[in-house]
Amino acid sequence: MRKIFLLFFFCSIWFNALAQRQVAGRVLDSQLRQPLAGASVGILNTGEGTITDEGGRFLLTVPSETDSLVISMIGYQMRNVKLPRTERDITVLLQTTNALLTEVKVTGYETNRPLMETAGAIGVLHARDINRFNTTTLVPALNLVPGVRMEERATASYRLSIRGSSLRAPFGVRNVKLYLNEIPLVEANGTIPLNLLDAATIGRIEVIKGPAGSTYGAGTGGTVLLETLRAPAGETSAEVGAMIGSFGLLRYNATVAAGSDKASFLVRYTKQQLDGYRQQSAMDRDVLLISGQLYPSDKQTFSFHGYYSDLYYELPGALNREQYEANPRQARQLNVDQKAALNLNGVNIGLNHKYDFSPQVSNSTSVFGVFSFLNHPFTNDYERNTNQAFGGRTKTTYKTVIGGVGTRFMLGGEWQRSFVNSRHYENIKGVSGKLNFDDEVTLEQGFVFAQAEADLPKNFIFTLGASLNDMQYRLDRVTGPGQTNIMENRRQFDPQFSPRVGLVKVFSPQLAAHGSISAGFSPPTDAEIRPSDASFNRSLNPERGTNYELGLRGNLFNEKLTFDLTGFQFQLNETIVSRATSTGVVVFNNAGATDQKGVEAAVSYNIIQAPTLPVSLLKAWSTYAYSHFRFKDYQRDDQDYSGNELTGTPPHVLTAGLDAESRLGFYLNITGNYTSRLPLNDANTVYADEFVLLGARAGFKRTLSQRWQTEIYGGVDNALDKTYSLGNDLNGFGNRYFQAAPGRNYYTGVQVKYLLVTR
Repeated sequence: MRKIFLLFFFCSIWFNALAQRQVAGRVLDSQLRQPLAGASVGILNTGEGTITDEGGRFLLTVPSETDSLVISMIGYQMRNVKLPRTERDITVLLQTTNALLTEVKVTGYETNRPLMETAGAIGVLHARDINRFNTTTLVPALNLVPGVRMEERATASYRLSIRGSSLRAPFGVRNVKLYLNEIPLVEANGTIPLNLLDAATIGRIEVIKGPAGSTYGAGTGGTVLLETLRAPAGETSAEVGAMIGSFGLLRYNATVAAGSDKASFLVRYTKQQLDGYRQQSAMDRDVLLISGQLYPSDKQTFSFHGYYSDLYYELPGALNREQYEANPRQARQLNVDQKAALNLNGVNIGLNHKYDFSPQVSNSTSVFGVFSFLNHPFTNDYERNTNQAFGGRTKTTYKTVIGGVGTRFMLGGEWQRSFVNSRHYENIKGVSGKLNFDDEVTLEQGFVFAQAEADLPKNFIFTLGASLNDMQYRLDRVTGPGQTNIMENRRQFDPQFSPRVGLVKVFSPQLAAHGSISAGFSPPTDAEIRPSDASFNRSLNPERGTNYELGLRGNLFNEKLTFDLTGFQFQLNETIVSRATSTGVVVFNNAGATDQKGVEAAVSYNIIQAPTLPVSLLKAWSTYAYSHFRFKDYQRDDQDYSGNELTGTPPHVLTAGLDAESRLGFYLNITGNYTSRLPLNDANTVYADEFVLLGARAGFKRTLSQRWQTEIYGGVDNALDKTYSLGNDLNGFGNRYFQAAPGRNYYTGVQVKYLLVTR
């Protein structure tokens, strides 16, 4: 009898073992590919499960008949994962939803930490923030971040300013570093043409405010990290969309995406046309994005992108106050006569490889190439440029424990070489005439950086970093006025040292404080050293600045209310300012120093957040920036502007919004903005008026028969039909300061997506 019982007992164990299996896996953030600790992994239709460890890993014993797991985490979309029949080790990617500060992870300063544990003022935007507007431009989305001001001087002519950094730039973006998928996004002339990017191709944005030279090199304003859209794991799809709107807006796009746990690929084409709000302000842009990621193992990742853009837009020119008030839609007559416009073709190619040699040592290396071709008839000349740039970036990270303190060291470098062939002709009503001068400009710049982080007792996190930067320009004037031989000019800047120290105190999961001191510099761009009057400015020096910052982040009321408050003081020396000569040519010089103090705040409250209710989300939010920016020791000729307000910076900017979503698929986004009056010249004798903007977007999303996903939407911008100037010409020649922004305008569109494969 005993033998029979033992036989039955062992058979039961054997059959039970056959009826079970072990499943191991990792849970990662779909965008950052960072492990998610504390994610819930449950067996479908049971109460059993586990949670992931610090590396995002889990091990779970499941019944043999179980074919699905449920993966969930606060701030991420819940996902049902079908278990493969053969594999026992799976990777699960979760996509963010309305992530809270405690869950939002940032890549800024190369920390890959939650925002609550990061020392620095950082704004994070996701695709849902970009899609609350019409996606024809990044302007309204980036202006949601307090302290950021993006302007549109003409259709597709942008300036991006972080705490007043780029408002005096001749064109493009300066004092700010931009990266696209960890690849430096830069033109050979030192500026960044944001107009080449299509807003709808961007899936995530991080804005680091203030000098970030310890890890990103030159840039006193800050750094913007852009990530393109990625194909969701386990999904192969085709998508088409179209939009029409006021002032001749026509836009359509097509996307093909394929994603799995091991790879993802995306191809997207977008065509956008616009007649323009003003005379001489039409635009036409074609954008093609090809991107992909390969994950051959848990240890390594390959990613790549190719970005091509063909852009044409007209330049209406600035108006004086009398013209602006009489008819803001008119153009400057000289711009019309000279057919002022810009035609730009650009290609940006990047490749990145990440490898984890061990849990302690990892490396990330990128290489890139940038090519662009510019045809630019302007009022006083016709410019043709050929640009090319090559470079790379690498960083190695080492994690260890020293004296019981978790420590992380990072060492890296970035280098690029740029070449511009710039030819300036007479402009004869939009046709190039006699060659005035032919320049070949070579720029070499690079920096090495190091950083150390330590997780100190009492929940303190300490960061110390620095970079050493080097840059030189070489100008070969092949042809010039009265010139018979090639003229060579060189400008070598002294190596610049940019340190940074930061400290975070995490009081609880609901509250953290941070402080930092950072130094940075911004070298002059090619357009500033070599203005269109054929001169070469040898005396122009880099801007140098030091930033002091304190901040507080947290949440209250069971994480319904989140807040982020920062105060800063930035001292900038050798500030570069612009002025117009008697012939209207813009030239640049250093103007002493500026003193920039400010407060930035962001708050949001989830009134309703319940997926099962008819109204699944009701959220109110607001951001505010106060800027007390003044010239400090600024004298030009016999005029002393010391103590004046910094040109182009509004003292107060308040943005607020209301978001609503329903379980049935309806949604509504309302956004309002108040911008106070701002000075348009250094003398502070001319100001742009304050303005209030109101806009909204509403739509309906629906999934049909598990394969088709549709979205129908419509919206209005500047619903109050306010007359305002967004992209002002500062210190405008002939008192022409105003670039009128569009009045009330509408748009409507549709997106249709078909899932070829889904899991």
